[in-house]
Amino acid sequence: MKPINVGLLGIGTVGSGTFKVLQRNSEEISRRAGCTIRMTMVADKDVARAQSVVGNAAKVTADANEVVSNPDIDIVVELIGGYGIAKELILKAIANGKHVVTANKALLALHGNEIFGAARAKGVMVAFEAAVGGGIPIIKSLREGLTANRIEWIAGIINGTSNFILSEMRAKGAAFADVLKEAQRMGYAEADPTFDIEGVDAAHKLSIMAAIGFGIPVQFEKAHVEGISKLAREDIRYAEELGYRIKLLGIAKRKATGFELRVHPTLIPSSQLIANVEGVMNAILVKGDAVGQTMYYGAGAGSEPTASAVVADLVDVARMLTADPENRVPHLAFQHDQLSAVPILPMGEVETSYYLRLRVADKAGVLADITRILADQAISIEALVQKEPQAGEQQVDIIMLTHLTQEKKIDVAIQRIEALPVVSGKITRIRMEALQ
Repeated sequence: MKPINVGLLGIGTVGSGTFKVLQRNSEEISRRAGCTIRMTMVADKDVARAQSVVGNAAKVTADANEVVSNPDIDIVVELIGGYGIAKELILKAIANGKHVVTANKALLALHGNEIFGAARAKGVMVAFEAAVGGGIPIIKSLREGLTANRIEWIAGIINGTSNFILSEMRAKGAAFADVLKEAQRMGYAEADPTFDIEGVDAAHKLSIMAAIGFGIPVQFEKAHVEGISKLAREDIRYAEELGYRIKLLGIAKRKATGFELRVHPTLIPSSQLIANVEGVMNAILVKGDAVGQTMYYGAGAGSEPTASAVVADLVDVARMLTADPENRVPHLAFQHDQLSAVPILPMGEVETSYYLRLRVADKAGVLADITRILADQAISIEALVQKEPQAGEQQVDIIMLTHLTQEKKIDVAIQRIEALPVVSGKITRIRMEALQ
């Protein structure tokens, strides 16, 4: 089989890792792919830096259009990121009959349906293992390894920055703002960390996994997204005392009336394996009806871990180049004309348990007023802890854990409880998941 020529768009952290892995493991990769895969062209605005990475092994250009239009290029690897020029270049590469490998979860979450449609019409492949979970092979597992299963739910720690922050808050008892500064100093968080700490990055990844797991279109815009920026260290401490850890989870569930698609801080029993995933590591649980619960753990970012997934996609594409397009694994695992139209449930219809922290007056009758409001909404209490007041204070913290209830019911209860004159400020509400 003739060598496969690869054109790379963007040779930053992941791009340089991809080049190095391809070079270092070229013999092993060729043995697996049945042909030589070589990077022959690189596009990057910083030509000098790109040249310093690739040397004489590839042609370097500042114009990405040269790569996607070059008739000698078989596969285009897009590692630019963002929604704008990356989308334009991917669609141009597809129009020119080139296969695409990308790590761009944001682009696929927003425009994946359009991109996959264009690729299907042109008979080319779009591979995106590196878009979710870095080096963890979760996309391939969902698309192929678990194909015999009816996926019931997916839940994962899929953003390393937020997991690092929560791990440090728990270990050191530090405030969110202080740990965020530390994460930025260490290079785990961007100068503008919004996508990471507000759950957007995790929601991008979750919407892709849900599409593959359930056979639905990518629907990022319908995901419920909450981040960790409002978490207080006392909640992490109280959760620990009650036998829980707080993690930012992406959760997708199959329900009788639709699919749940949500990202938010979550209390998980500390006995669960995923509750003990610390630092910048990622972990994803998938529950299938036949296989049961499976867990995928590893580095969710980084130069060579992500490059591992990019190169694996290159090998997959190389293996499938001669296959009839109709016999390739579909982009979203299910045949395109068999995608489900079952809706994403509004957050009010989601059913889960809750952790509630209230600041109340230290006086008789307060608990009775609160529990009466919960009872009016048919919300039962699993556990209740009242903290001792600090010296000289007239207010105390009350922590409640509820049994399963609908979000819309807890919303009504919280609104009514906050209106009580004995309740100070806003109630902290964190959802809970047993993951069983």
